[in-house]
Amino acid sequence: METAVTVAVIIFVIIAGMFLIHRLNAQHDERIGAFRYSDALPGIGRRTRKSPRATVPNGPPADATRREHREGSR
Repeated sequence: METAVTVAVIIFVIIAGMFLIHRLNAQHDERIGAFRYSDALPGIGRRTRKSPRATVPNGPPADATRREHREGSR
């Protein structure tokens, strides 16, 4: 008799755990469904470039003065 009760309790706990996991997954799916993760991010893939290459900045880099100062002090 004790074995039957123990088996019944174990089966009940397993079913309760399955139900809890099922409810948590459904709640998680509802939260994910509220957001649009699959939409393209704004600005990605929508730019049109005039040329296939990126533009080169005009003028020296910002740290060129420091580099010249270091090289000139030797």
